[in-house]
Amino acid sequence: MFQQNQEIFNILLNSVSEGVVIVDEKQNIVKVNKAGEQMFGYAENELNNQHLNILIPQNHRANHGHHFKGFVKDNKKRSMGNGRDINGAKKDGRIFPIEASLNPFSLFGGNYIMALVIDITERKKLEQEKNHLANIILESLNEVYVFDANSLLFINVNYGAQKNLGYNMSELSAMTPLDIKPNYTEAQFRKEIEVLKKGSVEKLEFETLHQRKSGTTYPANVHLQRSQFGNKDVYVAIILDITEQKNYTQTLEKTVEIRTDELKTALAAEKELNDLKTKFLSMVSHEFKTPLSGILTSTILLNKYKLTEQQEKREKHIKTITDKVQYLNTILNDFLSVEKLEKGKINYKFTNFKLSKVLNEVIYNANMLLKDGQHINYPENIDDLSLYQDEKIVELSLSNLMYNAIKYSSEHTIINIEISQDETDTTFKVIDNGIGIPEVDQKNIFNRYFRAENALLMQGTGIGLNIVKDHLENLNGSITFESTENIGSTFTIKLPNKAQI
Repeated sequence: MFQQNQEIFNILLNSVSEGVVIVDEKQNIVKVNKAGEQMFGYAENELNNQHLNILIPQNHRANHGHHFKGFVKDNKKRSMGNGRDINGAKKDGRIFPIEASLNPFSLFGGNYIMALVIDITERKKLEQEKNHLANIILESLNEVYVFDANSLLFINVNYGAQKNLGYNMSELSAMTPLDIKPNYTEAQFRKEIEVLKKGSVEKLEFETLHQRKSGTTYPANVHLQRSQFGNKDVYVAIILDITEQKNYTQTLEKTVEIRTDELKTALAAEKELNDLKTKFLSMVSHEFKTPLSGILTSTILLNKYKLTEQQEKREKHIKTITDKVQYLNTILNDFLSVEKLEKGKINYKFTNFKLSKVLNEVIYNANMLLKDGQHINYPENIDDLSLYQDEKIVELSLSNLMYNAIKYSSEHTIINIEISQDETDTTFKVIDNGIGIPEVDQKNIFNRYFRAENALLMQGTGIGLNIVKDHLENLNGSITFESTENIGSTFTIKLPNKAQI
């Protein structure tokens, strides 16, 4: 009868999908089910009679003993951690996050504790990615609004919008778009967005006037589209404060009235500005919408793959989310760099550093982007080379050239990096066998937002090389290139060994 009961107990224990660890009052492991053994990387019955410390990270063991004694004394069910992150240790030494609930029980005169353990590694990763994406949106310099499709009440408003309007989130949560749009009725607004509700169009773009808490107003360019927020239908609006553009146009019109001779030049400048604005807004809308759609799709699909055998599919969608968030972060960093460069807000920080340190970081990040069969040749004899420059700008410049070489080269190609140094200057060369730059486009390749004709269908903003060129010139350096279409390109950076402060 005892043997039969033992078999029934084992069957029930191994049918539990969570890890189950049973220990006695001395923290000796009595039994671990199959899910628990697999979770911690041990073979069947390998953990029996081991001390519980074997499953606890080394630096947490001392505190755990104290907590264990307190739990034994209270003899009540509870969750481990009490608001703290807790971790387990696998057999191979890897540390991973877990959730665990403790359940005391008595059997045959002995006292035992059963812990139900869940590996939450994937959940933590997903939470981090979601938080990262949320921070990107909240900290964007553009205004971002999310409001309910039925009540029109604001659900979320990013920091950029709060700062420009002068309202905090508590105040905005009781407001609708009508509260910041003077002389605009609800009927007018609902009529305007009716096409989005019906699905006639995917996005509305229009200019309007917004009113701050102080009563002042400012012109705004609005990109509005319908979306989902959990189980709610919502509208998402990305707003650009176009006060500067409007002021420029008004000033230009007054100037034209008194300086007829400058008419052609002024009109050409206005056209160039409007073209740049249109190109910029179109590019931002496209470059944000595509990865955001990918993130949304992968997030939805992740909820459908809950079985153990679907882990590969979960990892595929988690990688998609990670890649898309990294790409959005890169775009936002580029936009911030452009603004700082334009306003002269860059404060360079000069230090002595080894070139090998920077290059190792650049290549490590680039390796994650390599296509099948692509390979990077590391330069020789650079261990003793050092620079007194802004380390971050050198890393940014080399990373930009490396990412371009990977993106514009096909699979199974080689990317060479060459570094040389003389008494005054250091020279970096990144050489690829990619699509090259058409000769007719080469004169514009460092212009902001410019994309060569053969690269228009590839992802990108066209501002990376412009940022690199501006930084290098600020540091008394230079960037040049040689390129032949369908053969490849060589980009060369030259920097003084010692920055001139």
